[in-house]
Formats: sequence, structure tokens, C-alpha cells
Amino acid sequence: MRVDFHLKNAQIANEGELFTGHVYLLGEKIYKVSNDEDDTLEATTTIDCTGKLLLPGVIDDQVHFREPGLTHKGEIYTEAKAAVAGGITSFMEMPNTVPNALTVELLEDKYNIAEANSLANYSFYMGASNDNLDEVLKTDFKKVCGLKVFMGSSTGNMLVDNEKTLEGIFKEAPTLIATHCEDEETIRNNTKTFKAKYGNNVAMSMHPQIRNHEVCYKSSSKAVELATKHNTRLHILHLSTAKEMELFRNDIPMKEKRITAEACIHHMWFTDAQYETKGAFIKWNPAVKGAEDRAAIREAVNNNKIDVIATDHAPHTLAEKSLDYFRAPSGGPLVQHALPAMLDLVEEGIFSLHKAVEKMCHAPAEMFSVHKRGYIRAGFFADLVLVEKENFEVKKSNILYKCGWSPFEGHTFKYSVKTTFVNGRKVYYNGVFDETKKGKRLFFDD
Repeated sequence: MRVDFHLKNAQIANEGELFTGHVYLLGEKIYKVSNDEDDTLEATTTIDCTGKLLLPGVIDDQVHFREPGLTHKGEIYTEAKAAVAGGITSFMEMPNTVPNALTVELLEDKYNIAEANSLANYSFYMGASNDNLDEVLKTDFKKVCGLKVFMGSSTGNMLVDNEKTLEGIFKEAPTLIATHCEDEETIRNNTKTFKAKYGNNVAMSMHPQIRNHEVCYKSSSKAVELATKHNTRLHILHLSTAKEMELFRNDIPMKEKRITAEACIHHMWFTDAQYETKGAFIKWNPAVKGAEDRAAIREAVNNNKIDVIATDHAPHTLAEKSLDYFRAPSGGPLVQHALPAMLDLVEEGIFSLHKAVEKMCHAPAEMFSVHKRGYIRAGFFADLVLVEKENFEVKKSNILYKCGWSPFEGHTFKYSVKTTFVNGRKVYYNGVFDETKKGKRLFFDD
């Protein structure tokens, strides 16, 4: 029998095992995974993977690709291309574009853009506002990854700060609610205090003092309280403080949890000590905080209080990031470098390789019930990434984000992404892209 690809002698990291084996691809799917070579299968293309790691394609459950309306920062085409080069084969994108994705029609417009332009597989969150619950209830959540609620500042009409509305959303939402949790009133009060003291000369290093532990915990604990009250399926995004870890459980399997948690690469990598050198390039909301917070987040990943790892990829132009504290926007590009960053942390002994694969590939697939993705299994879509232990320095010449910069610029990663398969197609290989076919819309099982 003829198959399309034979990935030969790969070091396969999947479902808690690491073994040398063979993976055969036919069409969009994985045909067979085997410890031994199968002489009955003849491959159109054989790739010798000796010495290389083969992982499931990463599923990133939180990105901002900026289209429509903010395409001077990034586009679905450019950012999905960068994601594929970084081993991310599927993404879930946020609704705070312009216009905000607050109606079924506006949401579908984004799917149409991705269908025509995205090299990676894609889904888009429906957005919640203070007055669009009817639209939320019209959404088909077998074709949409979830509902995004900003319980903190956002673009346009997406800050949900009406108590009655929040109660209604948590009570009525027929799907997973993903929340950005920062208490807006506390942020406003802190900002007023710092402005009174420093005027407009607030240093970037003061960002985690303005958006401090109280800002995060007050909002996160409120979300947990509402979810517990209404038995809502809640997923809290980009946790940044040690104190928030007490809100989450690790005594039951993830699939049994009604409340889950996400950590992002930047909160596990940077600390507030680096504002002096990195400035606005590590300005995110929630803020990068102290070393003790970073340590607590890493520990929570290892002890399974945190369930998934994502990027919160959110590009801005160099000109925007060069502004003063109050004008420089929060967010940064990460999809091209998230997997290499995690593998560096594996090399440092902070995480095991299996933990990295679990949190970046298996867990998001399970949490969102993504249809037949996230694992190296026969019958699953062939979303795969081949990485090699080879130094890779981040520099302007190899950055693929439209914004043209990275907070990792100048850093040399220990692993390099060599090949990425999306739906059985070799979309990325040694710096070259095959753009003849685009990624697919994600679907979600019950």
C-alpha cells in the first residue's frame, strides 16, 4: 500500500512516552504509528528523522492576530505563517479586533479571512459585551471554540463591567467562557495614584505595581465565584500571580474540572527585573511580575493546577512600543518562539518534555474537545512538528511577525523547528513554506 509520507526513526514524544518509531501519513490523517518499520507500506516521500524530536502540533488557545481592523500590527496570513514556523499548527483567536466580533456575522467574517489566508488551522472566539447575550446564544459552539469575556480593559465595547450582565453570561453561556481577569476599578485607582506622583514620567518597571496582584486576584476570584455559583465552564487566561494559584484544583483530572487555568510563555520566562532592559517589549496585560510569581506559575504547571500553556500573541509596531508608559500598548509577538522557549525550559530541568507536550498539545485538545487533533494517533489529523537540537538565534532577519520584532531578540534557543505538517501537508521545511493549501477550521466534539 502507498502512503504519502514516512517519518522514519523519529524520537516520538507523545502521551507520556518517548520512543524511536515511524509515523506514516495518508491524506490529511496519520495512517499508522509504529515502533518498527512497516515493509508493507511504500511512501511517496520518506523523511529520515534520526536524532530529531517529533511532537504533536501545538494548539495555541489564545492569540490576537489583529485582523480585521488592526492590520498594521499583524494579519491572519503573517501571524499564522509565523505560528507554523514555530510548530503551532492550530490557533484560537480573540474577538477584540475592529470591529469587535460581537455578532455571528462579524465572527463569520473572520473565519472567511482565515479560510483564504491561514496556513494553520483556526478557530475564533465569540466576544461578549454588556449587551450582546442574544448573539452569544445564537452561536454554534460546535464550530466556535468558546466565548471570550474581558473582565478587564479591552478594545472597543468589550469590557464587561455590568454586574447583572456578568451574572447573565455566567448563568446562560452554553459553552466554555475564557476570561481576561483584571479589576478595572483597581487599575484606575492605581493609575490615578501613580499619575499624581509621577505625572507622565511613569517608568515601565511600575507596570506590575499599577496592574498588581490585587488587580488580578480580585477579578480572578470573582470569576471563580460566579462560575461556581452557576456551574459555568470557566477557563481563566494568562495567570500572572502566585496568589491566584490557590483558586485552582489539581486533585481531579482536567477533563473533570469545571474551572481551568492557563499560563503564558512570557509569565514563565521574564520577571520584573527585566523591565530595565526590555522596557515596553515585555509590557503585557496582565503584567509580568516578580520572580516568586514566575516560580509559582512554573510550579503550578508541574503540579497541574495550571492546565494549558499558550502565548497571548499580541503584536504591536515598533513605533507603538517606543512610546512612553501610558501610550505604549501592552502585548507582544510570541507564536514563532513559544515552542523553542518551552524546550529551553525543558533543557533547564524546569519542565519535563512530557509536561511540555501535555500542556501545549494534549491538554488544549482535551479542554476544548478539538476534533481529532493534539495527539500522534492513527486516524487523527496529521498536525506534527519536527524539532532538532540545534542553536537558533532570534534576529531581525529571521523574525516572521509583521511587526518585525520579538522580546526574544538576541536570545539563542537550543532547539530549532525544522518541519511542520498541517493536515498531512509539509507546510514548513527548513525555512521554506508550501502555501498551496490553507489550514482548516477546527471543530469541537460534545
